[in-house]
Amino acid sequence: MSTPLGAGLGFKPEFAEDALNARDQGLWFEVHPENYLVAGGPRLALLETLRASHPVSLHGVSMSLAGVEPPDGDHLRRLAALVDRVQPVLVSEHLAWSRFGGGYAPDLLPVPRTTESLRRLAGNIQRLQDALRRRVAIENPSHYLQLDHDWDEVEFLHELVRRTGCGLLVDVNNLAVSARNVGLDASAWVDAVDSAAVMEIHIAGHRPDGDASTGLWIDSHDAPVSAPVWALLERLTARIGPRPTLLERDAKLPSFEELVAERAIAQRVLDHATDPGRDAGGDAKSDAKSDAGNDAALARSPFLPFDLRREESLT
Repeated sequence: MSTPLGAGLGFKPEFAEDALNARDQGLWFEVHPENYLVAGGPRLALLETLRASHPVSLHGVSMSLAGVEPPDGDHLRRLAALVDRVQPVLVSEHLAWSRFGGGYAPDLLPVPRTTESLRRLAGNIQRLQDALRRRVAIENPSHYLQLDHDWDEVEFLHELVRRTGCGLLVDVNNLAVSARNVGLDASAWVDAVDSAAVMEIHIAGHRPDGDASTGLWIDSHDAPVSAPVWALLERLTARIGPRPTLLERDAKLPSFEELVAERAIAQRVLDHATDPGRDAGGDAKSDAKSDAGNDAALARSPFLPFDLRREESLT
């Protein structure tokens, strides 16, 4: 029997030797497929070597699923070829757009949650899944400004799941960032999301905007995971059970040993969520004590070093 996926790490070539030699229980690695859409060469050879020793997931950042244009056909074909070659354990993409009129923005741009955008997204997600011949997880975005939405975010995601059969990638750092920036109720969000739809979870660090006058948090992936994000991970997994959980770190990289130590905290949270008292539907029974601890942002968490057991507001 294969080992279930536990806590994973984003793969960085700088740590290739350490990653290839790591044997932590449940460890897996994520890569951005855009870096490997080639027919051969050393980069692809390194990915295939990694895949021979560890499970690998592909997390796309440029399919522009929320765009007014359908996904680029050549991009779809090359991604499908990579999926066939690597056989990733998970494939995911963002609820965002980045292409318009032949131009491309290297960013994940927001989209209003309207019935028209829902229809467009559903069609593009179905095109992606048909091309890959597999279910894809769609990630909730981080928010930096108030848009005129017609749909609640969780209901919007649930409707995408219903229409396309896709899954969800719940990024709890994005929830914490959005709670700060636009007043999203992150705790209510994780309490409402359908456990059957959640295929994967992401955690990451954030930082204040360089312009302090904005008061914004930026989903920067350049810092350790904060207490509010750990709290949301605990709250979510206490209710739905463990899911493959990816620690994202893309800048200001610490040593591989430090990443593995932070990854171990996530693994302990997942291990704790493996609760035999969970009901047949997959949700843990209500636990007022657990909820209170989560709302205190891990003030008494058993998983964190003492210096992280502090209260930080999610709003």
